[in-house]
Amino acid sequence: MENVLTINYEKKPCYDICFETSFENLAEKVESLYGKERKICIITDSNVGPLYADVVKSELQKCSKKTVVLTLPAGEENKNLDNVKKAYEFLICEKFDRKDVLVALGGGVIGDMTGFIAATYLRGIDFIQIPTTLLAQCDSSIGGKTGVDFDSYKNMVGAFHMPKLVYMNIETLSTLDERQFFAGFAEVMKHGLIKDEAFYVWLIDHLYEISDKNIPVLQEMVYRSCIIKKMVVEKDPLEQGERALLNFGHTIGHAIEKAKNFELLHGECVALGAVAAAYISWKKDMIKMEDYYEIRDMFVPFNLPITVDNIDPKEVLNLTKSDKKMDAGTIKFVLLKKIGKAVVDMTVTDEEILNAVNEIYFSEEDAHE
Repeated sequence: MENVLTINYEKKPCYDICFETSFENLAEKVESLYGKERKICIITDSNVGPLYADVVKSELQKCSKKTVVLTLPAGEENKNLDNVKKAYEFLICEKFDRKDVLVALGGGVIGDMTGFIAATYLRGIDFIQIPTTLLAQCDSSIGGKTGVDFDSYKNMVGAFHMPKLVYMNIETLSTLDERQFFAGFAEVMKHGLIKDEAFYVWLIDHLYEISDKNIPVLQEMVYRSCIIKKMVVEKDPLEQGERALLNFGHTIGHAIEKAKNFELLHGECVALGAVAAAYISWKKDMIKMEDYYEIRDMFVPFNLPITVDNIDPKEVLNLTKSDKKMDAGTIKFVLLKKIGKAVVDMTVTDEEILNAVNEIYFSEEDAHE
């Protein structure tokens, strides 16, 4: 396993992903990109900032003209244009110009927001990802998708804006609470299901080491997961085709996320959406019944939900219609031909979606049976 993966864009090197177990090489990596003449703004949140902002700032002061920290409130509910505006005001007051750099220090919410701020401030400035959650390290920090939610609609406002560096300190996963950690694992499992059956089997075989947060095992897991995402985004950086496969579990998952008013974490909703998508795949005779039940049941030992209560299945169906991945009024649904091979399907009906939602819906009647 190497310490660096390079993401290529139009067959040219675009940015590196560095896999480290500390922040001690961060200044060297950033200096190799920019020298020491840039101002740097670290954007973090109220959860991650107290843990890592000081040490990251200390490192970046070694390779910058000035380093400042902006701490935004944590949580999906704060991934909005109001906080983007606060960041613009901060950057203007600090006199940041087009040659300066933003650093996203945190999970997927901070990474998406910082990337969007970088894409739009002064029509675009550079940014660096320092993802500190499993979800961000394995998925959202890679590929240049940035954005914020709008009136609770996920990532409705956004842009493609590639980072200049992704620096992962795998040790940060040791400070994640259990729920956040396993929520991120849903995206890891997704990568195996859509592209790599051997990786899916490896995840199951290493269940206990993953659950115990064994750092060498986590480093290999994150690395292998990133290789899968690298393969997909290099072929389709702007999601014109194959990159849509990365949305496996997300169409119904995003709808549940909104129906539950974001009470569930994103990864938990992706797990539910993946079970629903696997169910549709089975009912369309694409995978076998035993494959469906194995996929469903394998989320359980990783503390991920396979049923959801207190939803209206018809509301979830209607919410899928506002998914940003609609194509001329038709949902681009990602299904499985087999474990390790996903396809985009434009033929999924409302009835099939509703049946899948009902499959994962745990009603009051179920509770009393």
